Amino acid sequence: MKPSGLPSSSNWDDIAPMSQRPEILFPLFSSLTGIDGIGPRTAEAFLKMAVEKPIDLAFTPPHNVIDRRPVRSIQDVVAPCVVTVEITVGLHSPNAIKGKPYRVTVEDAQTSFQLVFFHARADWLRKQLPTGQKRIISGKLEVFDGIAQMVHPDYIEPLGQTQDIPEFEPVYPLTTGVSQKLMQKATGSVLAKIPTLPEWIDPSLKAKHNWPDWDTAVREMHAPKGLDDVAQNAPARSRLAYDEFFVHQLTLAIARADMRQQKGAPTIGNGALKNKVLAQLPYKPTHAQLRSSQEIIDDMASPLRMNRLLQGDVGSGKTLVAFLALLTAVEAGGQGVMMAPTEILARQHLYGLQPLASEAGVVLEILTGRDKGSERRAKLAALKRGDIQILVGTHAVFQKDVEFCDLRLAIVDEQHRFGVRQRMELGAKGACVDVLVMTATPIPRSLELAHYGDMDVSILDEKPPGRQEIETVLLPNTRYDQVVERLKSAIAQGRQAYWVCPLVDESEVLDFTAAQERFRTLRIALGEAAVGLVHGQMPSADKDAAMADFSAGKTQVLVATTVIEVGVDVPNASIIVIEQAEHFGLAQLHQLRGRVGRGDIKSTCLLMYAPPLGKTAERRLTVMRETNDGFRIAEEDLQLRGAGDVLGTAQSGLPRFRIGDLESQKDLMKTAQDDARLLLSHDEALQSPRGQAARTALFLHEQEKSILLLSIG
Repeated sequence: MKPSGLPSSSNWDDIAPMSQRPEILFPLFSSLTGIDGIGPRTAEAFLKMAVEKPIDLAFTPPHNVIDRRPVRSIQDVVAPCVVTVEITVGLHSPNAIKGKPYRVTVEDAQTSFQLVFFHARADWLRKQLPTGQKRIISGKLEVFDGIAQMVHPDYIEPLGQTQDIPEFEPVYPLTTGVSQKLMQKATGSVLAKIPTLPEWIDPSLKAKHNWPDWDTAVREMHAPKGLDDVAQNAPARSRLAYDEFFVHQLTLAIARADMRQQKGAPTIGNGALKNKVLAQLPYKPTHAQLRSSQEIIDDMASPLRMNRLLQGDVGSGKTLVAFLALLTAVEAGGQGVMMAPTEILARQHLYGLQPLASEAGVVLEILTGRDKGSERRAKLAALKRGDIQILVGTHAVFQKDVEFCDLRLAIVDEQHRFGVRQRMELGAKGACVDVLVMTATPIPRSLELAHYGDMDVSILDEKPPGRQEIETVLLPNTRYDQVVERLKSAIAQGRQAYWVCPLVDESEVLDFTAAQERFRTLRIALGEAAVGLVHGQMPSADKDAAMADFSAGKTQVLVATTVIEVGVDVPNASIIVIEQAEHFGLAQLHQLRGRVGRGDIKSTCLLMYAPPLGKTAERRLTVMRETNDGFRIAEEDLQLRGAGDVLGTAQSGLPRFRIGDLESQKDLMKTAQDDARLLLSHDEALQSPRGQAARTALFLHEQEKSILLLSIG
């Protein structure tokens, strides 16, 4: 157990370092300026590549390889390509016209071709390429106007002095001020310092994958012998990717163990409130809802702190599962809080849960930034006394003056919009708070492992009975008039519709300008009273009024920006039009589509686009038309956009892997999670020989905070 008086694991900066980096790693963490060819100015250039230390160069893999093995003649290759060949230097043809090239005719074993130079000094070229002499040259061969030529060869060497021409040359990502030759020289200098380290990978796993030792793997990664060696599944790269995943999962597993060691308290309900609410429901919960609810309730009953993720597709019924957990906290004599990222979503939770809370005799309140003065003070006093049993709110619940009487459960909705620190701050509002985070954006398995690997996971993989499949139709924007006519017809039948405006920019100002323009044109077409407007720039009261009018059926069409992406629930809305849909991401389109299909009416999503579509945009819209399955959509989104964009790197805290690739190596990530948890279960302090080696790996990948937790543990 954690000794009393020590700060919690969230207060890293308050704790002095308790473990030191092993001396064997010192050369890899020294200054860049100690490396051949790197001075202060060059070191600044390397910073743009996130290269600050020698180890960063070791972990920057080449992304391509150039085959410079010599050929007898250029007739043995197909241009354009890089070729290395022995030549005899022929006629020099300088050009007196400024800007025109200097040409040198050369001849290999079978044919002649030209070397081309721009802005080169004639005396230097004659010295490098004396007529009649033999040389080995290497560079890119191209055909221009039917003539084979090599512009500015990469290498020109006398016979017998070709040691500087590698048979296979690694190609690295670069930035301004860093050339390939500098990168190769600097990396070579670092490789000379690579130590032999104790092995942290399980021997049977290493043998199964035929992985080399760590130091061998680093050297092999930087010395590819062909394209197969720069592939993600090459043994050296695969091993180093596994190291990254293993260290990341070990860090999460240590944090998970630390969380479980923190003081918890069993929260055991009698089921009375839960059963009362279930009896009032007009439908039967799905097996997935009941299963997930039981997993959460069992966790709350444990003396260990709960740290669980609840993920489900749009419309899978997360809110009910969350509410049953909150009722369990109340049954046990405590309080619960549910926090949402936007006021619209927080109020949607309030409106949806208030009737159920009333039936159960539970006091449920909302707290947002809008609460001021005496009203806010009264709510805070009631919360502190325990008179408010369930609180729904926005970021406002983080504020220091928000105190609970006995907070047992904290729920964070749409977790990807909050940082881990905020989650921990909410959990710190009580003595031993269980934490449940929820997301309606299905997360690809690899990202779930990478981002939520410290958490237990419940998945809602069924939809409540009566939910309709949503028909998705793609339409060019030239058919705008037909869409408006369809809306007129739907309105005449008593239906309602959303009209989502183009994602103009990552700017609410520009987005709401687009929304206001569409609002104006639709009011002309459909009638002023029929159309409402909601966007992020509106005052909160106006937003509420617009949403209330739409929910009550006073307006038939709601023009909106993506502010309606989550949480809005109007069962009578059966059409959603998304304008310029090609500008939206897949997950966002799926979330928006989920605003309809919430009643028993057949619903439609119209995706309007501006032709012609690019390949990626066409793929996105085609996937939307083909499936309503959010989990398949999440995987497609990962393939199209990459891990950082799917979760939103800035807020998600998604790890940055230099060698590992989440999209193509998810099985490796799962193996790493299993291995890390197994190691900790047998050696929780990492004191065995393999445990000590794993500590070295944590330092190597700069995860000292995990060592710190073990030291405190």
